[in-house]
Amino acid sequence: MEEIQSQSDNYRSSSSSASSPASRVPSSNFFYLRKPGSLRQPISFEDSPEWEDTDIDVRVEEGGDSINVAATPASPSLSKLNSGSLPSPPLPENAVVARKIAGSSVVWKDLTVTIRGKRKYSDKVVKSSSGYALPGTMTVIMGPAKSGKSTLLRAIAGRLHHSAKMYGEIFVNGKKSRLPYGAYGFVERETTLIGSLTVREYLYYAALLQLPGFFCQKKSVVEDAIHAMSLSDYANKLIGGHCYMNGLPNGERRRVSIARELVMRPHILFIDEPLYHLDSVSALLMMVTLKKLASTGFTLIFTIYQSSTEVFGLFDRICLLSNGNTLFFGETLACLQHFSNAGFPCPIMQSPSDHFLRAINTDFDRIIAMCRNWQDDHGDFSSVNMDTAVAIRTLEATYKSSADAAAVETMILKLTEKEGPYLKSKGKASCATRVAVLTWRSLLIMSRDWKYYWLRLILYMLLTLCIGTVFSGLGHSLSSVVTRVAAIFTFISFTSLLSIAGVPSILKEIKIFASEESNRHSGALVFLLGQLLSSIPFLFLVSISSSLVFYFLIGLRDEFSLLMYFVLNFFICLLVNEGLMLLITSLWLHVFWSVLTLVSMHVVMMLSAGYLRIRNTLPGPVWTYPISYIAFHTYSIQGLLENEYLGTSFAVGEVRTISGIQALRSAYDISSDSNSKWENLLVLFLMAIAYRILVLIVLHFRVGKNESVLKFCRCNQDTNDPR
Repeated sequence: MEEIQSQSDNYRSSSSSASSPASRVPSSNFFYLRKPGSLRQPISFEDSPEWEDTDIDVRVEEGGDSINVAATPASPSLSKLNSGSLPSPPLPENAVVARKIAGSSVVWKDLTVTIRGKRKYSDKVVKSSSGYALPGTMTVIMGPAKSGKSTLLRAIAGRLHHSAKMYGEIFVNGKKSRLPYGAYGFVERETTLIGSLTVREYLYYAALLQLPGFFCQKKSVVEDAIHAMSLSDYANKLIGGHCYMNGLPNGERRRVSIARELVMRPHILFIDEPLYHLDSVSALLMMVTLKKLASTGFTLIFTIYQSSTEVFGLFDRICLLSNGNTLFFGETLACLQHFSNAGFPCPIMQSPSDHFLRAINTDFDRIIAMCRNWQDDHGDFSSVNMDTAVAIRTLEATYKSSADAAAVETMILKLTEKEGPYLKSKGKASCATRVAVLTWRSLLIMSRDWKYYWLRLILYMLLTLCIGTVFSGLGHSLSSVVTRVAAIFTFISFTSLLSIAGVPSILKEIKIFASEESNRHSGALVFLLGQLLSSIPFLFLVSISSSLVFYFLIGLRDEFSLLMYFVLNFFICLLVNEGLMLLITSLWLHVFWSVLTLVSMHVVMMLSAGYLRIRNTLPGPVWTYPISYIAFHTYSIQGLLENEYLGTSFAVGEVRTISGIQALRSAYDISSDSNSKWENLLVLFLMAIAYRILVLIVLHFRVGKNESVLKFCRCNQDTNDPR
């Protein structure tokens, strides 16, 4: 303690702003509109909700589910809760306050989260944290990188990774309970949006996936979410992406991801880094929007790494973390008083947020070491002349013995001694509805995104024209058999290889599924059915256009039944290939490794397809079995050759004739059974089903568990990141 006191005294004496704490109160132009004397006061109990007063009488409009509050004065306790930094503008007389939400209180008590290390659960990411969040307020969890912000947020929301263990208690409206579906919304730091949809379309499909009821009842919910997040000017604009250069800016994209959760009308909203990748203007607009949203009754809890002075003034309460330790919990201006009491007053011209992070971020020790020699020549840096480890211990010790910590404990007792209304799980859309919605949405995405199937269709047509013109004019003589086999082998092998161009689009679609699955808006089976049904029209279009061009350029047998078998065989071959791409992409979750794996597999399948060397002469058990039997090229080529040569004959000299199958045996191993081509078609169909069953299993274990979705969406980030 003597070391701590000496360090505090040194910093207090060296700081250029070591005047009284009262002189450090920012002016009201920075949105600090608090009650007089609130800086020096601990947490007040007048913010505690009274359940009898906060019950809101609601009515449901006919023809929709728009919730409005009756035109009555707001309850006293709710007005106290909403006495934030930005006062709401006065309402006209007899105005109806729309879409008030009966918020819920959240309390976490002695919350500890450990992450499994190499041997046991030993790494404590969050250590004995206690706090609360009230309706109509914004509670921010702030701290440097790797301080445990996101882990604490996920622990409160019940979305921890399976490798983490949580100890402590969480109360919702005074009850120990997990948050049910629909009662809360969680916005990830990075949310995958659909760039080929407009904002209104994206939110409308999100409402159809999340909410039960009829389609027409979702429109009012979507309009409410658009209005709540101030997206009216962008409602009919494309969200944008890689192929839409005029998409939404980052601030609006972030608001769209929050609006997606608002269509459920949750009581509590968790946001991980709402200012992620936003500039100062977009950040301020975002926080003003969230402040307006909180004034309607929402309970907002979010994490922030750093903020400007204006943004900091909008927060109601702050939970300050460093290395998992709670250094302060309470009102934002009381945090300034806390730092001043600990001997670290905020300089006059410095943002409080910057000052807090400067004091508790251990990375600044490296800056001090780098600048030590330069300081000797150019004077003292008052802003960096401090040992961070000592500052953290000082702040933690000061908080534990302060009136603020005692007030938090008392408030927690007050919030948990009386149970409030129980949050019920909201209904979900039926599986059939979600399959229909995902199918229709995928069809719309595929039709608008030219890289998805339209570019592949053009490439297929160009490749088919090249193959068809190279092998055109073969005729039907015995000498053309070997060349015709080469043409069919080239067509099946190269078109299957070319379909790998669809991997980026498939990966984007799986990421969208992972983002929706994290909030239980979708499911692996629903996603696969929707993806399959929506891809069938495009794959059939590709198969019939390519087959017709190839069939007539090569000059295959002119019979309608044989042509239809050729189209059907190639269509199922594309279905198998699509399933294989889904499987490999869901395993790797990376474009480069997925493409590399698929190219390698196709090359191996081409080697064992039976054209380069007849299949029954392939060496060893590896090439003969299982590689040649799992190569779908083999069954597709064999079926097409049987379709062409079964029932035909060729004259050898003037007397002797041989069947088409016998003529084919010299170039390809083929069965003489008349039903063999249908057996090959059945094998292809079973392979298409088998690949999708494997995809279902992979998606279930890969993206079915909370934090693994975060890993899935970021691909290159560590799931155990404790921020």
